[in-house]
Amino acid sequence: MFNLSGGEIVVLLLIGLVVLGPEKLPDAMRKFGRVYNEVRRVAGGIQRDVTSTFAEPVNELRKTADEAKRIFTGSDPAPTPTPQANINEPDDPPFVPYEAPPDPDVTKAADDGSAQ
Repeated sequence: MFNLSGGEIVVLLLIGLVVLGPEKLPDAMRKFGRVYNEVRRVAGGIQRDVTSTFAEPVNELRKTADEAKRIFTGSDPAPTPTPQANINEPDDPPFVPYEAPPDPDVTKAADDGSAQ
């Protein structure tokens, strides 16, 4: 967390020995250790909470992105029917990206036979 090397720790201990004296230094080190452990515990708990909160939405986004990638790159295999599907119902036409819907005016004119 602090990235201190051995020499830096020795220098800090010597400064603490001079400032606090030999009587108060052990108590100060114990208090520092307790505070440090408490801070690490709280930070770990916050990290776990944030990770667990955002894990499901992130996985859902990944799944959607993978599905869109398969569809738009053309590597999507034929859809498999779901076990709950009713066999008597007609199958939906396959999804084709960027297909324009039919123009209703053209369809109406073809049905009337007036477009001669």
